[in-house]
Amino acid sequence: MADAKIDTNRKAELLSSPVEHIDITKFDARPLVDAWGKMSFTSRDAARAAQILNMALEDSSCSTWLIMAGSTGAGGCLHVWRDMVEYNMADAIVATGASIIDMDFLEALGFKHYQAKEIPDDNTLRSLYIDRIYDTYIDEEELQHVDHTIYEICEQLEPRAYTSREFIYEVGKWLANGNAKKKNSLIQRAYEKGVPIFVPAFSDCSAGFGIVKHQVERRKAKKPYVTIDSAGDFRELTEIKLAAGTTALFMVGGGVPKNFAQDTVVCAEILGHDDVEVHKYAVQITVADVRDGACSSSTLQEAASWGKVSTVHEQMVFAEATSVAPIIVSDAWHRGGWKKREARNWAKLFA
Repeated sequence: MADAKIDTNRKAELLSSPVEHIDITKFDARPLVDAWGKMSFTSRDAARAAQILNMALEDSSCSTWLIMAGSTGAGGCLHVWRDMVEYNMADAIVATGASIIDMDFLEALGFKHYQAKEIPDDNTLRSLYIDRIYDTYIDEEELQHVDHTIYEICEQLEPRAYTSREFIYEVGKWLANGNAKKKNSLIQRAYEKGVPIFVPAFSDCSAGFGIVKHQVERRKAKKPYVTIDSAGDFRELTEIKLAAGTTALFMVGGGVPKNFAQDTVVCAEILGHDDVEVHKYAVQITVADVRDGACSSSTLQEAASWGKVSTVHEQMVFAEATSVAPIIVSDAWHRGGWKKREARNWAKLFA
């Protein structure tokens, strides 16, 4: 931390309104989704996305995957994603490191995200050690505690290569072993329910800072250290795809997690599995434009040309995710397709 003294009173004033995470079980979104289906534009697209998610959950042969990018966790959706795991609506997760470590693990350690009721000059925020995500704040001092906790976990692990799935499993175990300040985090519930979490760009978050510190110190001491095996991530998620057969992708945002999950079909083919199914059901909620050729905004129909998804049950929803995803997931929870689903426990593949 910089030597300059922080104005703790001003900092406390700005960090006085914690974000409250929405609870999908406390409101019934079915009437709204039904009404959306009789409308047009994004409303009807969102209704069809809800219908596709429900079809996937009701398909006894289908494994549903949650794919996440962006800052929805900081914005109030952490419990939406946790409850998809809790209520057997997500069998595997692919996400950004920020979603899993900087947001969920941060709260598991007892910290919060905060509503920015006012936004002073960002240089002022920097002087207060407050990080800003649009209209949401994170206390940088708390985030650095996350960095150092990841370092401490690394120090306890056998020094070898880990997939991000293995490493996050160890984080979940660490939380479950009495270290969690918040008992119902996404990471811990996924660990307890056998839902693997993959972060294909794992170093691009607080985990990266902690692992780098661990590696630098170990290298100086000429000792072996923990590394992340990104190719192993791809292999393991492809193994889940092969074991699952029929799959559904519920995608929030795009970027690396989206493409990583979709590419398991192509990877399986490269490995000689000519009969592998494309992802049968696919929903993507995004605000990204489709005209610049970016992976984040490539449509699901475009993905069909790569042999990744089916165009029969796919829907793009061009909307900011915190405004529609909780409604779509609440609709699915209240319709109850998850109640008859068999838990996949894909973690057992790697036991």
